[in-house]
Amino acid sequence: MRVNPSNLNAGIFFSLLFAAALHAQSPSQSGLDLTAIDKSVNPCDDFYQYACGTWLKNNPIPPDESSWGRFNVMNDNNEKILRGILEDSEAHMNRSETDQKIGAFYKSCMDEPVLDALGKKPLLPELDRISQIKDSAGLLTEVVRMQRHQSSVLFNFSSSPDPNNARLTIADLDQGGLGLPEKDFYLRTDARSQEIRTKYVAHIAKMFKLLGVDHAAAAKKAAEVMALETAMAKVSLDITSRRDPKNVVHITSVAELKKLSPNFDFPAFFAGIGAPPFHSLNVDVPGFIQGLSELLKSQPLQTWKDYLTWHSVHSAAVYLSKPFVEENFDFYGRTLSGTPEMRPRWKRCVSIVDGELGEALGQKYVEKTFGEAGKARTLELVHEIEFEMSKDIDSLTWMSPATRKEAQIKLKAVANKIGYPDKWRDYSSVKIVPTDYFGNVMRANEFDERRDLNKINKPVDRSEWNMTPPTVNAYYDPTANNINFPAGILQAPFYSNSAGDPANYGAIGAVIGHELTHGFDDEGRQFDADGNLKDWWSKEDEAKFNKLADCFVNEYGSFSPVKGVELNGRLTLGENTADNGGIHLAYAALLDVLKKKGVSLTAETDGFTPLQQFFIGFAQVWCNNQRPEEARVRAQTDPHSPGRFRVNGVVSNMPEFSQAFSCKPTDRMYAVHACRVW
Repeated sequence: MRVNPSNLNAGIFFSLLFAAALHAQSPSQSGLDLTAIDKSVNPCDDFYQYACGTWLKNNPIPPDESSWGRFNVMNDNNEKILRGILEDSEAHMNRSETDQKIGAFYKSCMDEPVLDALGKKPLLPELDRISQIKDSAGLLTEVVRMQRHQSSVLFNFSSSPDPNNARLTIADLDQGGLGLPEKDFYLRTDARSQEIRTKYVAHIAKMFKLLGVDHAAAAKKAAEVMALETAMAKVSLDITSRRDPKNVVHITSVAELKKLSPNFDFPAFFAGIGAPPFHSLNVDVPGFIQGLSELLKSQPLQTWKDYLTWHSVHSAAVYLSKPFVEENFDFYGRTLSGTPEMRPRWKRCVSIVDGELGEALGQKYVEKTFGEAGKARTLELVHEIEFEMSKDIDSLTWMSPATRKEAQIKLKAVANKIGYPDKWRDYSSVKIVPTDYFGNVMRANEFDERRDLNKINKPVDRSEWNMTPPTVNAYYDPTANNINFPAGILQAPFYSNSAGDPANYGAIGAVIGHELTHGFDDEGRQFDADGNLKDWWSKEDEAKFNKLADCFVNEYGSFSPVKGVELNGRLTLGENTADNGGIHLAYAALLDVLKKKGVSLTAETDGFTPLQQFFIGFAQVWCNNQRPEEARVRAQTDPHSPGRFRVNGVVSNMPEFSQAFSCKPTDRMYAVHACRVW
């Protein structure tokens, strides 16, 4: 299933996490993992190391992972549950249509002997069509065919809420077509970036050789593909600039698009891919479309044919025989992320089924794991956090009454989605065959592409989810103004009836506050109560907000996750704002509940006061070991800060933390110049 990087495509959303899960911990009265704590560390000097140090020491990264943290462990546990569901469905495919779909898909994925015997055969029809392209019309026809199967060659095309009328779905055309993570991977001049590019070219050449191209020709084709992708990268918008929604909104008529791109027949493409007729669309990055058009004219047809061949095998590699799978992993796993070994086949197959038939598998997951009591308690917590944000908005001294009023209107309009969809997706039209893994993926992709494009010109269905139910994550969608908590994250230790309020509020409470704050971070604040990209701030308030936000930019921009690489404070601004705002809301909600229950703030459980438990509960969510290669890539592409800085950056901005642990002004975690927006 294609994941579109557009800021507005498929509903822009800001997620809590970039990985997944929490480790089963030793029982404690408070609900904290007492065995994770490193008491040799002063919490006022390095709180992350204090709360997580022993866990980090005792939980090295498995050889098939690029990082290993509390979220990864929780995801690992979920995968075991999903494996059980899939194996049961495979054994009982006649029981129901859902069992047939997910059971047959899983069976086809697990049958490695069949896949190895097929080799490159599943790709041959597409490769033959590419080889026979004789002109621009033939090139367009093959681009249509590949995009139908969600291979984003040249560009990305999808549906998206209209940024000016978020209740309506429109067509969206965005940059795309690169094989490296983002633009700057092609342009950075440091030694590691040059090494990655060298290995990327070698990887492309190896893929050509697996298709039967001789060594010299494969090397030549790889170099030309790299040169073409580099030219495409140069006209792409960088990842940090894309964070500002205004930079990726350009409503354009189809007639204007034809003038912008005279060398690619977009109207013919739209008709060929089966999009409903439309007169205008959002062109996220006009400069990219214009630059691509110029490249289509200036570059030889054979170079474009080689480019399509490369992206054909690149998109399909993980669905083919072992040589293709291993070569794909060698570059994207070992080189980019530093991961020594590939994940077991069953885990990869679980992920594929979750990605392709996620709501069919998710329905089974919910039936097996999710209770209505947890859903009700989560909703109750959401309302508590929303109440605290309302109080926080009213208390702001930097915001004018008029803007404060609009903020309250937006807050009251936030919708809450918990657990799973109200209506499950219908996959009945997707043909799934137990012996045709490649075909199953292509048909599922085509179904999803058709479903996406059929939304154009129709009202936005705000009941849809952008994550499957088993996902250990959460997100805020500004175009729908809703917060979303899949069933996968609504379990211990984020929330447990056996844990105390401080640990629960530090974990799930901060998660809820994080997502809610996204509605008011530097991106989310640009959308109004109905999800429209609309300026509802006074100029004075906007200037004050930006000044406060710049404090986070400078603070987090000084953090270095790996030698020689610093975080991009502008790229991570939204997530850092949400982390800092979310914990303030959860802290205020905890104080209210402790007061109502008459709990003393000095009474200790497991040796910690309630407020100390709160901060430890928050910190232990982010315990995470990460390979240096992965840390480097994340620092360059991920809007989330690494766990160490998500913890230490937050608590060093909170005088409440300094008070809870009796920190001194000379301590590193002491809030001397605390950054705060919300």
